[in-house]
Amino acid sequence: MLKVENITKYYGNFLAVDNLSFEVKPGEIFGLLGVNGAGKTTTFRMIVGLLKPTSGNITLDGHEIDYNITDQIGFLTEERSLLTKMTVKEQAIYYGTLKGMNEKEILNKLDKLLKKFKVEEYKDKKIKELSKGNQQKIQFITAIINNPKLLILDEPFSGLDPFNVELFKNEIKEMADNGSIIIFSSHRMEHVELFCKKLVVLKNGKNILSGELKEIKHKYRKKNIKIIGDIDLEKIKQIDGVVSITKNNLEYQVKIEDESIVNKVFNVVKQGKNITKFNVEEPSLNEIFIWTVGETYDE
Repeated sequence: MLKVENITKYYGNFLAVDNLSFEVKPGEIFGLLGVNGAGKTTTFRMIVGLLKPTSGNITLDGHEIDYNITDQIGFLTEERSLLTKMTVKEQAIYYGTLKGMNEKEILNKLDKLLKKFKVEEYKDKKIKELSKGNQQKIQFITAIINNPKLLILDEPFSGLDPFNVELFKNEIKEMADNGSIIIFSSHRMEHVELFCKKLVVLKNGKNILSGELKEIKHKYRKKNIKIIGDIDLEKIKQIDGVVSITKNNLEYQVKIEDESIVNKVFNVVKQGKNITKFNVEEPSLNEIFIWTVGETYDE
């Protein structure tokens, strides 16, 4: 288990992370979210041992994270960290050796991963000769080549088309199923919703929202009603508690302040014609994020 206990980090007088705590168990995919500058990268660097907290503790299976423990960690950074003049094979050997693997182990695992990600033909190509998407694949491969017990993924789908996003998603889920602890950060809230059962949202280094995603959605008062049919929009707009109405093709989306407004909207809608849909839905994580943080992610 990864335990982050009351960690605080100052850079001089600047407070980057403020008394942050969370736990991630084996097999869990945990979301760490926040706008740029919220403290995510500093937190990641403290977890992998690149930075020391000003106060607080971080442990993996009860042990402080040092050079012995870092061999069990994989970290895919948001920024590209590949050595572009190396070949894919050389890059894998370099990173694998840093993680305590021998060359035979590295090459066996590399061949399996290159085949899985459909880039076998690039084994002897230099990194700089690859497309951005294929560079991202190689960066991911080097992050997981040591079968990490703890894997940190910061924007793992950057530069990938939908087909390759699926390849990554399948591998991440497989690693979690095999017991890896995974911390996931992404600008794409739909990816976070797909993967993460638990999450923390940071703002100015402080935890402002945390818990199980299902419970967070349930507690968030605003709901969405999806309607298809001929309805009296003006009457619905006049209902106290209706926040907004938008239309996408044939479907109307009515945002309401809380569930108490549902019956009021339904009483108007049932007077309409050709009503084929009236669904009350939980808000998306993106809506909750904007409401909580007060802004959207910077792309």
